[in-house]
Amino acid sequence: MAVVIFDVDGTLVDTTYLHTLAWARAFAECGLDIPTWRVHRAIGMGGDRLVAAVAGEAVEHAAGDQARERWSHWYEQLKGEVRPLPGALDLLERLAGDRCTLAVASSGSRNDTEDALDVLGASRLIEVVITGDDTEGTKPAPDVLELALSKTGCRPGPILTVGDTVYDVQAAGKLQLPCIAVRTGGFGRSELIDAGATRVVDDLTALLDLAVSQWAAPDS
Repeated sequence: MAVVIFDVDGTLVDTTYLHTLAWARAFAECGLDIPTWRVHRAIGMGGDRLVAAVAGEAVEHAAGDQARERWSHWYEQLKGEVRPLPGALDLLERLAGDRCTLAVASSGSRNDTEDALDVLGASRLIEVVITGDDTEGTKPAPDVLELALSKTGCRPGPILTVGDTVYDVQAAGKLQLPCIAVRTGGFGRSELIDAGATRVVDDLTALLDLAVSQWAAPDS
């Protein structure tokens, strides 16, 4: 009867590179020449942090709101390409059948997060949905995870988190929660482990045949 808190973008749905493209277009429209690889490395942060992380505090001050508005425009155009990641729905259904409490904690907006869960067909399985709209701090700050955890109440069993970026891992670490990392966000195994991931798998299908009690065991 574990509590399992999932990230959404890049973990349950294949949106990492859609967000990268939307941000790259947004920066270009703001007259900023930001290499796409640099944008990708910041995906997983909330938009409140990403502009400064990629382009610096001066750009955040001068054009942060404009960049976020243009990102929202471009991501809306790309939403039709959002697809579930392999094993995501099967894993959620199995965990729900095992009476696990399922929550999501995303740095994204509530609208985008709920749309992603609808594409996945998982809204009926998730008991708690926390997004960047619900807290002041987004990942790697632990706020969304902390609020999700509080909303699940006191439940028996282990508490686990699942994410795809070093920011997910860092946020979990600040609450001393284990984080199982999937490589579907484009981060490497070694950097996820160095960030504190307790286990790294290529995708969620690798967890389908494991009991939750085995998830935090080192992978071979």
